[in-house]
Amino acid sequence: MPKAPRSPEEIEAVKADMLGHTLDLIVEHGLEGFSMRKLAARLNIAAKTIYNYFTNKDEMYLTIVARGFDMLFQKCREAYDDGPDPIGRLHLIARAYMDFGIENANFYNLMFTWHTPKYMDYVGTPMEPVARIELETSLKLYGLILQATREVAGPVVNPDDLDEEAKFYVIYFWSLLHGFIAGYNNTMLDYMHDAPLSLKEKLMETFLKNIRTEIAEWSAAKNEN
Repeated sequence: MPKAPRSPEEIEAVKADMLGHTLDLIVEHGLEGFSMRKLAARLNIAAKTIYNYFTNKDEMYLTIVARGFDMLFQKCREAYDDGPDPIGRLHLIARAYMDFGIENANFYNLMFTWHTPKYMDYVGTPMEPVARIELETSLKLYGLILQATREVAGPVVNPDDLDEEAKFYVIYFWSLLHGFIAGYNNTMLDYMHDAPLSLKEKLMETFLKNIRTEIAEWSAAKNEN
């Protein structure tokens, strides 16, 4: 009797399991060192079985990164929704971002730290549509943080000026958080402080105090002109 086809839920579960092992192998061997053959050996299946679910290793890599960005977006979206006011929203987003980067180090490193292919590397290739999904997911996260940053400034006379200033602060925001996460994940901060995680809240409080003051001063100056 022929085997019954898998349900959509079963297919997604198989794919999720494959992607989980793929991420582990990429962490162990790097993206260049990862292969379908290594994944098949790890799962104790024939390599051709994997091709029933994924076209190639690039699709697997891009799907993992897209899932990572979606996970991070969902956490930041929940933080945004829970914020009592603009600065409170930014505070909760910063905390959610930092917690994700530390608690999901493998995802985070693949998304932000390691030198791996990005969307432009896939333009004009068969993987461009898959890469676009990853790009759009990451831009959704960027848009949320940009919106939260704009709201800290409040209403301004020239929205275009606000947009440029907000982009600057998002880059500042990301650079600070990323530096701490990367330093913690690669253990560099362990050589600089006995308990680096104990600095997390102070780091965010200092950042938010500075960004609130700077944006408020900028907004006031622009509205006076």
